[in-house]
Amino acid sequence: MRLVELQPGELSRRLRGEGVLLHTGPVRVRIRSQLESVAGALATLYADQQLGMAEDFCDFDTRIDAVDGLRHWLRPQAQFSFEGIQPFKPMALPHASAMLEWGLNWCVSGHCHQYIIIHAAVVERGGRAIVLPAPPGSGKSTLCAGLVNRGWRLLSDELTLIDPVSGELVPLARPVSLKNRSIEVIQRFAPAAVFGPLTRDTVKGTVAHMKPPADSVLRNQERARLAWVVFPRYVAQSPVCPKPLARGEAMMALVDNAFNYHLHGRQGFETLVGMVSAANCMRFEYSDLEAAAAYFNQLAEVPA
Repeated sequence: MRLVELQPGELSRRLRGEGVLLHTGPVRVRIRSQLESVAGALATLYADQQLGMAEDFCDFDTRIDAVDGLRHWLRPQAQFSFEGIQPFKPMALPHASAMLEWGLNWCVSGHCHQYIIIHAAVVERGGRAIVLPAPPGSGKSTLCAGLVNRGWRLLSDELTLIDPVSGELVPLARPVSLKNRSIEVIQRFAPAAVFGPLTRDTVKGTVAHMKPPADSVLRNQERARLAWVVFPRYVAQSPVCPKPLARGEAMMALVDNAFNYHLHGRQGFETLVGMVSAANCMRFEYSDLEAAAAYFNQLAEVPA
């Protein structure tokens, strides 16, 4: 059963009681909340996700609610918790739905150590995947959202999961986080894209999450192979400019962007070396998103 199939009011009832159990790729997350803003964001952004039963096992049991006490009335705040742990300071109540997304990222990056986890977006076409690691402000999520709206399958916007045994990329198709000007860029680029609520005045500025395409969610068990490692950078007025990158440099950059590489020891090293050795690596400057998407679409047409 998908979340969109719940009867009106049922989502809020479950969130207030036994919780809603979402299957997202290899992860099962239970969410509880008294907040209607959270229910609305989930209804929009997770409509195509599969639901589990209340009694099913979950990897992460989470809750996000308003802070009690004086804060309930004076500058209300929201608090995210995971099995009683509160990893973040409370945030303004209108930030609750965005805080939930950040909290779920924290759960996966801090606990799913069966995978090598890299801070990078990853998209796939024809069985071959592009991994896009880059620092904040580089245009990584914008390029990811652009490709997803031009025929690529979303595996993840934030967390690249690598099976250290097979070297395969594991899908985790959740909403794509966009900030500030990128929100308007994608809304113009893909008018049919669905967005959750705007969250203003966060430490990152204005944030909005784009709903993952239904096809990406439905294929959330279908793994992919790495074909390209691309380090994107938005540069105003720049033409599409791919520059070859030495595989050794790409390998070290992936390590620098990994959350838990040190936990995988020799197997982690050998897995990444094997993946990067078979990939094309590049730095990629762009300003025009349509031209960037066309470049990668042409690249995907070239036989492996």
